[in-house]
Amino acid sequence: MISSKMPSKAASLAAPALSALLLALAMPGFAGWWPLLFVALIPLLWAARTLPDAVQSGCMGLSSGLLYHLSLLYWIVIVLERYGDLHTTVAVGSLLLLAGYLSVYTAFFCMIVNWLTGRPGSGLSVSVLLTAPAAWVGLDVARGWLFTGMPWMDLGYGLFRQPLLLQAADLGGHHLITFFIVQINTLLYWLLNRAFSRTKTAKRQYMLALMVCLMLYCVGGYSMLRWRQVEALSAAAEQVTAAAVQGNISQDEKWSPAIKEKTIDRYLALSAKAAQQGERLQLMVWPETALPFYPHREPLMSRVRDFAKEKQIYLLLGAPYFTVKTERQDEQFISSLRPVEYFNSALMLDRSGATTGRYNKQHLVPFGEYVPLRDFLWFVKPLVELVGDFTPGDSSKPLEAGGIRAGVLICFESIFPDIARRTAEEGANLLVSMTNDAWYGQSSAPQHSWAMTVLRAVENRRSLVRAANTGISGFVLPTGAVSRESGLFTAEALTDTVPLLTEQTVFAQGGHWFGHACLALTGLFLFGRIWACSKQRRQKILRRK
Repeated sequence: MISSKMPSKAASLAAPALSALLLALAMPGFAGWWPLLFVALIPLLWAARTLPDAVQSGCMGLSSGLLYHLSLLYWIVIVLERYGDLHTTVAVGSLLLLAGYLSVYTAFFCMIVNWLTGRPGSGLSVSVLLTAPAAWVGLDVARGWLFTGMPWMDLGYGLFRQPLLLQAADLGGHHLITFFIVQINTLLYWLLNRAFSRTKTAKRQYMLALMVCLMLYCVGGYSMLRWRQVEALSAAAEQVTAAAVQGNISQDEKWSPAIKEKTIDRYLALSAKAAQQGERLQLMVWPETALPFYPHREPLMSRVRDFAKEKQIYLLLGAPYFTVKTERQDEQFISSLRPVEYFNSALMLDRSGATTGRYNKQHLVPFGEYVPLRDFLWFVKPLVELVGDFTPGDSSKPLEAGGIRAGVLICFESIFPDIARRTAEEGANLLVSMTNDAWYGQSSAPQHSWAMTVLRAVENRRSLVRAANTGISGFVLPTGAVSRESGLFTAEALTDTVPLLTEQTVFAQGGHWFGHACLALTGLFLFGRIWACSKQRRQKILRRK
């Protein structure tokens, strides 16, 4: 299968399906067999390289990407059908549309590999060891930016249970981890190709391959040394005790006015239990929209404030919030006729029960918290009617709780590295993730969401506290090790003691541009190939004359 001969029709169909299957088994949620990540792309690379032209290679990549993303995103049907009130046909159609769009990036990857690494029958250049990983990561960056971004479960996240393999993320983020995963796949494919190929390989190419092996070895050494260094820094740092409260409120009942008092009773009972367990408890975190009401106009809020005052703790909780926009006229503020602005917010209550800070979610979920092009996409409006049509926030400033400066990530925001990086730059010494994953039901999505959140701790070298309505809640250390973790669909209150680090990582200081550099490098590769092809055509024309 590794030879450069033209693949049979059966092989060209089996290769993309095999890669999709291996990737699906490697990712958390199903089997979670993470070692498969280092070999899963070999069939895809072989097919991309040996198909006769870039178009056929792209079609093969599209089919592989479609199979993989259907296995990754099947939970969208649950969200749209059960909570969005959409017909099964529309829900399935939406899944196919999104999976098809994401598969386009896999198609582009295969086309780039096919076009830049020569033609079938010719020797496979060692340059593929840089071309393939750069192209994959560059396309990941584009996918995470275009159309508000959908960077769901990039390959690097599949290693979230193996913190020793994640340490290089503080250099180039999760994109650097993905780069090395693709590079190892490509290196194994190149070696197998050389082993079965009849064409002679120059010693220079083996030397370049050896340099890649040495680079991977150095990364492994860095990970081991950095792990020990961060553990030492964490041991010497200030320690704080925090609690994460998981209420396990059913999404079907969450916004029902009839049970809002029952909801508060449950959170207060779980919080009281956590306060008894945690010695010198300083911060307690409730999940996204734990309060099923607007706190500044609800009598039940007084009970929450009294609890914070009684237990002498800082309480960070999620709640919907609204403000009435005002404008200045004749040096006075008067009510504007503009619409009221609604926010998905996090509120910080101090030890007296007073609200001392508020964070508004910046990156809203398309079709979940707002509807893009609402006039044209009227049929998905039911998705936001239950939670409101929110306005994005515009600040990453941490919320203060004594010596704690909490950088807040609400739900969807934890999958975007730049939001966590910006709040760390602004002085956050602790990351707090608040989410409501009840939408996903008993699917693999909560595992995916948890995996992506773990990487934010490693990239910024911050401890992370996560409170989720139905799970997964937990604590992540600056090394990426998970110290405590809840189950799914259980009512729990977890406490743990975590270090507060303040150092700025290489990732924060400029390493976050690594993925963009891969995208630019891929563009240069393509430009160079176009220039070379153009030069060859000009030479042929001159010879004919």
